[in-house]
Amino acid sequence: MRSLIAAVERVDPVQVSGRVAAVHGLLIEARGGLSRLSVGARVDIDRHNAPSLAAEVVGFRENRALLMPFGAVEGVAPGAEIRILPQGGALRPTLAWRGRIVNAFGEPIDGKGPLPQGPVPYPLRSPPPAAHARGRVGERLDLKVRAMDVFTTCCRGQRLGVFAGSGVGKSVLLSMLAREAECDAVVVGLIGERGREVREFIEETLGEEGLKRAVVVVATSDEPALTRRQAAYATLAIAEYLRDQDQEVLCMMDSVTRFAMAQREIGLAAGEPPTTKGYTPTVFSELPKLLERAGPGPIRADGTTAAPITAMFTVLVDGDDHNEPIADAVRGILDGHIVMERAIAERGRFPAINVLKSISRTMPGCQTPFEQEVVRTARQTLAAYANMEELIRIGAYRRGSDPQIDRAILLNPALEAFLTQKKDEATPLSEAFAELDRLLNGGGEA
Repeated sequence: MRSLIAAVERVDPVQVSGRVAAVHGLLIEARGGLSRLSVGARVDIDRHNAPSLAAEVVGFRENRALLMPFGAVEGVAPGAEIRILPQGGALRPTLAWRGRIVNAFGEPIDGKGPLPQGPVPYPLRSPPPAAHARGRVGERLDLKVRAMDVFTTCCRGQRLGVFAGSGVGKSVLLSMLAREAECDAVVVGLIGERGREVREFIEETLGEEGLKRAVVVVATSDEPALTRRQAAYATLAIAEYLRDQDQEVLCMMDSVTRFAMAQREIGLAAGEPPTTKGYTPTVFSELPKLLERAGPGPIRADGTTAAPITAMFTVLVDGDDHNEPIADAVRGILDGHIVMERAIAERGRFPAINVLKSISRTMPGCQTPFEQEVVRTARQTLAAYANMEELIRIGAYRRGSDPQIDRAILLNPALEAFLTQKKDEATPLSEAFAELDRLLNGGGEA
């Protein structure tokens, strides 16, 4: 009954329409109905011999609205009717969405039948909680990945970036977190993913156990820029709904870079000037609006705090340049970063995390004095080996020259083994610290 009442309330008694004035590539200009239009409004456009085309208002030029379509523009003709929808983009998720795969519009694409719709709409572009009205990060979260748990310990409600080039193992790392991390629900956004890899990720990488508590949002690389951008918004909207149901959420998005690329396409089509590497100004204004939606939950009227959204956002660094514009902007917004390097992957260590370049901004406050000392010693040992690695490999270093380097050479094989982890292997956080301590104080034997 509540769903029926909500459906009746969504019916707008006044239908406002306009007309197509011109089509320029992927940009459609509309005239009429401007009093009911605003940036972000949704419309339906009639097409010849084809279903109506959904579109969104992305700007205005003089007395015309600029529309970007969610599909192909074939069949759109000058003078075609445009119907203005009564509300902007929103989803109506329920807890029954867990275990399902949906597109950017919240429609099922897994062949398991229709999805139940919740009574409350969650806007795709809701604002982040106010800074003074949200909680602080909670206790630490057991991710079951040794390299992250020890060297970049993550707290509940923290937001981490995973920075890596293509083919370095980001998706496998995300699947390990989705299956093993201690949380109630997982939301995975695959933004601009290769079409052939979606099924591989869900069936093999994520697996049946990982999918049971997850909602997967998919927008492949062949879909329009507006759809890819909306998939990112939909991922956060679903996470916000689960948070409001007191579910501790792990939100993972692969990747923020493809969201930025989609926003760049939209901005350029709307006439924005390109700036650094062609990215438009709205890219850098939309990134914090998206990323800040994750984090500690808002404080309710009764004084309690909503469950947190812990987030992992991957950043596809262009040409393995970790200082390119999107990576630089995201690193400044998030609460830490995980750096994955191709050179480490090439020598067979997975996950290919460079722990010396990775940082969690909640450390060392979330660790005990014992754990801080273990991490400090391990970092010093890894850094000593890294500084002399080239000389050691070519045989130019003479043993006995520096006791610290001698110890680093002795411990390096065991440390590499500690940082190596199979995708179906899980190590509790407390055991990871104990294992590393035994390794450091046992001469390289864990």
